[in-house]
Amino acid sequence: MNQIEMSRLLDQMRVMAAQARATPQPPAKTGEPAGADFAALLQKSINAVSETQKQASALAKAFEQGDSQVHLNEVMLAVQKASISFQAMTQVRNKLIEAYQDIKNMPI
Repeated sequence: MNQIEMSRLLDQMRVMAAQARATPQPPAKTGEPAGADFAALLQKSINAVSETQKQASALAKAFEQGDSQVHLNEVMLAVQKASISFQAMTQVRNKLIEAYQDIKNMPI
């Protein structure tokens, strides 16, 4: 991946971060559990990590089979992206478990 593509990727990440900060949260609907939006967000994040891993695997497989359109630097970048996203998801899971245990152990 060359410098221009890397700059474009960073720009996309900045735009997405700005959109995430600017997105207003809709009020909870009556009869809908308050955690439904969080569950949907969590599921969406897990699906995104899964998709990133699938893309990295597909690129690696294409490179291993000798596809001339796939370059080693693209494969390495995709694998690293998948690894980092999986590690981030694991850290979020660990923090959620820690928060649950803290709440569970609170005196009533």
